[in-house]
Order: sequence, then structure tokens, then C-alpha cells
Amino acid sequence: QVQLVESGGGSVQAGGSLRLSCAASGYTYSINCMGWFRQAPGKEREGVAFIDANGATRYADSVKGRLTISQDNAKNTLYLQMNSLKPEDTAMYYCAAARIFGCWHPRHFNYWGQGTQVTASS
Repeated sequence: QVQLVESGGGSVQAGGSLRLSCAASGYTYSINCMGWFRQAPGKEREGVAFIDANGATRYADSVKGRLTISQDNAKNTLYLQMNSLKPEDTAMYYCAAARIFGCWHPRHFNYWGQGTQVTASS
């Protein structure tokens, strides 16, 4: 099993920045891909950013140029640097881990965190 714990959420003004962290523990050697999803009230869960163990990344069009995913393998920690935040970025953000490479669809992921709330107000 793998446990994922997110942190770093909060409330900022539009245009502000936050950095989310996701600490992984357990059988982390089995993980080859990780990602961030978000879900706003009344909306479907949306994939935001993904990164393979080899460093390849993928982003949703809505966040390209503003959000950056990265990982520190020595610390078993995933990050999401969020700049130029917009009100439409407001959502619960979830970290997820997959055993396969090239993850992007929710069904690819085996483990999920509990989420951290991000609110960007105008």
C-alpha cells in the first residue's frame, strides 16, 4: 500500500501563488507516475498535471504556463507550484499515484490522497 498526504492549500488573492506538497509513504517503489487532480463543487474531477518517474510531464491546457509539477524522489514528495492563480482554480486538489507510466486518466491511478483546499478570490 501507498499512503499520500497533501498539504499547502489555502486562500489567496487572484494572481497569488501557492505550493502544494504530497508526501508519499509505504511501498513507494511500486509507483511510476503521479498526478494532481482537482474538483470544484458541482463539477467533475479534472486532471491538472502529471509526471512520470523519468520526469516526463503533462498538463491540462487550462493550467499550462501557470502551474508546474515536480518531484523530489529522495523525499518521496510531489509538488505543484501554482502561480498567477485565478478564481476558476478554486477547488479541492488531490494527489494520486499510479503503478503504470503515462498516467493521466483517473482509472490509471491506484492510490489517492484526502485532498487540500485551494481558494483564489477576486
